[in-house]
Amino acid sequence: MKLSHHAGLKGLMSWPQGKRFPINTMKTKPFGLLVWLIVLQGVVNAGEGWPMFRGPQGNGAVAAAHLPLQWSETNNVRWKLAIPHLGWSTPVVQGDQVWVTSATEKGQDYYAFCVDLKSGQIRFEKHLFHSDTPEPLGNGVNCYASPSPAIEPGRVYVHFGSYGTACLDTATGEVLWKREDLTCRHYRGPGSSVILYRDLLILTFDGVDVQYLAALDTRTGKTVWKSDRTIEWKDLDAQGKPLRDGDMRKGFATPLVIEVGGKEQLISPASSALFAYEPGTGKEIWRVRNTAYTPAVSPVFGGGLVLAVTGHGLAEMLAVRPDGTNDVTESHVVWRTAGKDVPLTPSPVVQDGLLYMLSDNGVMTCLEIASGKTVWRENVGGNCLASPIIDGERIYIFGVSGKTTVIRTGRTFEKLAESRLSSGFMASPAVVGDSLILRTKTHLYSVGTK
Repeated sequence: MKLSHHAGLKGLMSWPQGKRFPINTMKTKPFGLLVWLIVLQGVVNAGEGWPMFRGPQGNGAVAAAHLPLQWSETNNVRWKLAIPHLGWSTPVVQGDQVWVTSATEKGQDYYAFCVDLKSGQIRFEKHLFHSDTPEPLGNGVNCYASPSPAIEPGRVYVHFGSYGTACLDTATGEVLWKREDLTCRHYRGPGSSVILYRDLLILTFDGVDVQYLAALDTRTGKTVWKSDRTIEWKDLDAQGKPLRDGDMRKGFATPLVIEVGGKEQLISPASSALFAYEPGTGKEIWRVRNTAYTPAVSPVFGGGLVLAVTGHGLAEMLAVRPDGTNDVTESHVVWRTAGKDVPLTPSPVVQDGLLYMLSDNGVMTCLEIASGKTVWRENVGGNCLASPIIDGERIYIFGVSGKTTVIRTGRTFEKLAESRLSSGFMASPAVVGDSLILRTKTHLYSVGTK
């Protein structure tokens, strides 16, 4: 894995859990190398920073230890800040900054907020985009600021789907570049988050009209590659028009970069297919066909298998060997499981050969990654849309009602604690050091042992 001077942290984000990061492959100036070594050492050892949706590795795994077990509005809350407007995006953290995005309820205006990590005070408030005619969401689940931003030293990248993408200087809040020409008809609002890969910002646009991925140069915002989905749609009515106004062609999932046989793959769920692409070029490597639609769950990688949910309709958890090419539907699916316990929104976590998947109605199922066999199944209570995190010994589960349930990892179910905040969770959490950065429907919290 060769990294440019600007891409050390991005390479780390895409590096698989448990693999040694190859510092000796970095090509950079001596001083730059020293700086990156210091930065990377801090990220790897201390878990400092939460650079994108689902954390440094994009899989909800937490490197930090000593996270609080319990909290409430009056216990272990270091600060609490009301965030204007609405946003379900995950906070991102770098250094002493927390960045969140927000949008007005009806989608006319779009904002980014920089919050001081220590004090909880707003440093910058930036109005970035305006839309005179935003398309109504048509549901009570999504909002106009659901895609999570991404951050690296000196720059933060905020994304609102077809309503706009921008890069800001984290020191000044100055807008470095904007894109408003990458569009699709989201129909029910944007949802896919951006990810950083080397010097690329990768965006997902799965609309009812067009479906594609695009990679932008992080320095300039210019398009480096664009890859259209290769899907043979079968959702046409007798008149040849898409059923449900194209609703079965949308997608909300965020991709994941993995390493297979010394090469990297961008794993990206879409309606009717799971894809793998070359992240540097956008070239398709393989795909698995399915009959589901509107995927929102991000994939994970464990035990040598890609673990991904197909979407609505026939919702299945698929375990796929990622060493194939072209259409591998009949040859590389190791196992699949369907049913009401398969999540439609929360993304799963993996550890020590076990997959933990959380259904939208609050049922956690532990499965063996190698076989797909169920180890245990328990109702943790309440609806869940946010994705859980795993810190080695514990899994943190965040409910729509504001309840957090902590369970122990392993082959035996054990509930450790429950906590509650006054408003519920739509956004997935962030972690920095020994603190949780939690976003409810109304507020941003720093939670940690006082």
